[in-house]
Amino acid sequence: MALSVVVASIAAYESIRLLFLLVLIVFWLLYKGKHILFIVLVVVFGSSSYMYFIFSIPEPSENVTVNKITWTDSYRINGSYLRGFAIGDDQQKWYVQLKIKSEQQKNVFLNESIAGKSFLIESQEILKAPLSHMYAFDMEAYIKSNGAVGQIEVQKYQLVGNEKSFVSFMAEKRFDMKQHIQSTFPSSLQSEAEALLIGSREQMPTDLQVAYQTLGITHLFAISGLHVALITLILYELLIRIGVRKESASWLLILVLPIYALLAGGAPSVWRSVSVTEIVLLSMAYRNKIAMEDAFSLSIIGFVFISPWIVYQIGFQLSYLAAFSLIYSSVLLNSSSSYLKQSFMITSVCQLIVYPILLYHFYEVSISSFLANLLFVPLFSFLILPINIFLLFLTYLSTSISGFMFSMYEPIRVKLETFILYIGHLPFQLWNPMKPLLPIVFFAYLTVFFFFVCLEKRKRIIIGTITLLIPIVFMHIKPYLNSSTWISFLNVGQGDCIIIEMPYRKEVIMIDTGGLLRFEQDSWKETNEKYEVGRQIVVPFLKGRGITKIDTLVITHADADHMEGAEEVLEEIKIEQVHITPDSTQKEVMKDLIKEIRKQNILVLEKIAGDHIESKYFQLQYIYPFDNMYEGNNDSLVLSMKNAYFHGLFMGDLEKEGEEELITSYASAIKQLTLLKLGHHGSKTSSIESFLELTEPDISIISAGYNNRYGHPHPEVVERLNRLNLPYLQTGKDGTIQVEIKKNGDIMISTP
Repeated sequence: MALSVVVASIAAYESIRLLFLLVLIVFWLLYKGKHILFIVLVVVFGSSSYMYFIFSIPEPSENVTVNKITWTDSYRINGSYLRGFAIGDDQQKWYVQLKIKSEQQKNVFLNESIAGKSFLIESQEILKAPLSHMYAFDMEAYIKSNGAVGQIEVQKYQLVGNEKSFVSFMAEKRFDMKQHIQSTFPSSLQSEAEALLIGSREQMPTDLQVAYQTLGITHLFAISGLHVALITLILYELLIRIGVRKESASWLLILVLPIYALLAGGAPSVWRSVSVTEIVLLSMAYRNKIAMEDAFSLSIIGFVFISPWIVYQIGFQLSYLAAFSLIYSSVLLNSSSSYLKQSFMITSVCQLIVYPILLYHFYEVSISSFLANLLFVPLFSFLILPINIFLLFLTYLSTSISGFMFSMYEPIRVKLETFILYIGHLPFQLWNPMKPLLPIVFFAYLTVFFFFVCLEKRKRIIIGTITLLIPIVFMHIKPYLNSSTWISFLNVGQGDCIIIEMPYRKEVIMIDTGGLLRFEQDSWKETNEKYEVGRQIVVPFLKGRGITKIDTLVITHADADHMEGAEEVLEEIKIEQVHITPDSTQKEVMKDLIKEIRKQNILVLEKIAGDHIESKYFQLQYIYPFDNMYEGNNDSLVLSMKNAYFHGLFMGDLEKEGEEELITSYASAIKQLTLLKLGHHGSKTSSIESFLELTEPDISIISAGYNNRYGHPHPEVVERLNRLNLPYLQTGKDGTIQVEIKKNGDIMISTP
């Protein structure tokens, strides 16, 4: 029944044709021997749900007519911006980006809950910039998964009131608790306490988050079943100990648990656990105990009917899939009496059921999680979480006693964090094949279910195991079966990043990594965590493509917009060697990169005109610079890539003087190019007419950011390209541009 509702919700959003999945549900129910009336009820209920969702899901708005907003409890203050979801006077939910006027105003926002506050605003819809690439964060998908209709930018605002409601009241109490934690807990323990007690992970350091992801234990900081069960047990036992009757204790829990869910942030995993517990407690109160799987199904149905868009949230998908796997594998899990074996079985079942969806969303899964969870799940659930609850209780009773307890607990917790960071940075813990297509995800789930059936019935286990491995092996080897060469010009904003994948993934070359030019600003405008092009744009593309190693990283020159993201790439992707232009290491902007290169003991080579990159498929030759003195853009490494079917030239930031030298030295070698990556983002200081006439490229690529402050590409360059009938694409307008060179020489160009 619950699955039919989920199918109906997705079909309402995407296409009515997805209702065909109800047919598959019917076949499954027939196989399970369900009564024909129940099967008919499932189909009717699913179809009726579809009609309900069609009329209840929010439609994306084309025009912004919002004059007043009331903030929800889902918002964040970062630097000089307040961003989050608010309800407009049109009664629709919007994602709002508000620029804070002053430091004083920011302090006001930081020191009180914004939830429920109403603002009169002047706003405009945020222009939709192209998606960086198909593996990058998708704002439109994020907005849809939160039931919003669009995003707006607030230009002027005025606080006009505070709408009182139970939800805003609870949001205020959650905010007060967060403030209390920050004022009473030691700084090293605050992020953990906020995550475990109120479901807020905003303060968690990036390096620690990466370590948790690598170990596959991020879920420990999402309040879920174990947390709710522990809280429920503590409250129940406390009520019984003070003399409350069991029936009364159950009714009090029924009243208290939703309040706890709101205090804990109301994430899908929290509401899933609370709703299932509520349903079971209610059934027990009426002396008609409901089966856990039925309570689970009712929880899903209620959740999706209230918020149909929730099916697109990753937290909802992972939480319910993991719970589903444990409930329906109870026979298998209870087959072992050994704690270690049972714990390993639980971890294995959960990991197998979520691995396809993890690959689809994050492009990698943790191999070490099978062992890491055996250690950290009991440690966090039965020791660290209770300790944090106890310490929070103490901070309200006596700061002197809590201070003494913190002095004992903090050194131990810091050592544990150091240990987690150490093992989290050990190599070979992640499997990163590539992002699977939806049909592969669907097939992978069929093989997982078949494997579980074989295990449960203790029949055809070998066949089940082989079947389980088929999609895993296919996803792993697929990139190595591709005979095409791929050249990807990433949309990294105002900067350059090019990735060249040779046939069968034999070689991978990256030219520049993108980066940001950072400008001085008032300290209150500084963001909590800096936006990192390398980590947030480049690395997701590499992981989405299943690229785990780069043979050669070429840093064309020492400008931040070409190499500032390199350090982040090195931290997550193995690099064999780095090529740089001569004498560029002396520049201040290169210091952090060189430090990371030395830390990893990576080979660094200075290259000039005439040097080569070894390749089985192309002649890869540097044709610039000619000297060993670094002076700037006109000392960029220029790479020529050529075979019988293709000739490309990657110019870095080379300008007019460099182009003139190339005309003089390589006139016959660079005639009639297949592809030209224009120098210096299409600036008027490059792409001179004589150079374009000589190279006459079939396609030109301009790496320039959307609506950038420099006006790149310059109108003179655009006019020149048009006058010479030279077609071009721009990463900032067209998104990441991918050029596929097939084995027979055919060339295909695609954009998102």
